Amino acid sequence: MLALLSTQAAAQAQKAFKVIAGTGAEKISVYRPGIATPLLTQNAGATFRPYIHPITTPDGKGELTQFSPGHHRHQTGLYWGLTRVNGRDYFHHPGEGYWKRISARIEKGEGQQVAWSTVYDMLGKDGSPMLTETQKWTMSDSGKGHIILDLEWQGAARDNVTVSKYNYGGLFLRMPWKRGIRAQALNASGLLNQKGEGKRSKWVDLGMQIEGLSEDGHIAIFDHPENDGFPNPWRIDGQFGIGPSHARLGNWFIEKGKVKTFRHRFIIYKGNADAKTLNQQWNEWAPVQGEASPAQGEKK
Repeated sequence: MLALLSTQAAAQAQKAFKVIAGTGAEKISVYRPGIATPLLTQNAGATFRPYIHPITTPDGKGELTQFSPGHHRHQTGLYWGLTRVNGRDYFHHPGEGYWKRISARIEKGEGQQVAWSTVYDMLGKDGSPMLTETQKWTMSDSGKGHIILDLEWQGAARDNVTVSKYNYGGLFLRMPWKRGIRAQALNASGLLNQKGEGKRSKWVDLGMQIEGLSEDGHIAIFDHPENDGFPNPWRIDGQFGIGPSHARLGNWFIEKGKVKTFRHRFIIYKGNADAKTLNQQWNEWAPVQGEASPAQGEKK
């Protein structure tokens, strides 16, 4: 009997996630056995910026992202939108005339780790591709109650590209904040909320009160030490939209024919933020040789 239970448990663990593609390659959803709704949905419209929404807590009971809230209509869950690319604004323009899907496909469809990718052309004013962006996503079960989501973003320049200095742009997360709820942004140096706005940090954790949950829902975002500008400055807006922004440090460039890569990790969980745990998780993912302290992460 015990052997049978062990075999069943092992089989269940091997099928921790299952990825299902929707009609026309416009949606890729990740499911877990026993939960009817997807834990995550990748949206990949033909002429709309790729974005992930919804993302739920690991038990599927709380929705952690928000699409196009009244205070920021252009914000779409979890997404990548550069603000000034050769003068073009892909952050505030998620729709037609700016984006063209090349592909959206499942790379690994079942198991404790699954993967998918999207490829889009970012269009210039004349409709020709200026930058081709590839997003490679991997989702893993930590076995410790939280979900791990990894992103490798690549921008391949079809022409010489300048991303101009701006206070935000690039990776961005919109959680379902509304006035009056409990919410907290915590960075690796212990700065809370707007005190972390514009500060450089190796991670920021965002948690808030979520409908249907007795505990706060959280998504922590990690910046990788191989990313240009690491640790990058962070946007933390007045409605708790967050994201690292390399352009905050000044103009950056991709030469024609070259590729720029950024990597990030996301920890999805519910409960209370613990800086010691988050620092440990960051160090396990991307340790920096010679780092003086696991609490280090901000540069003045």
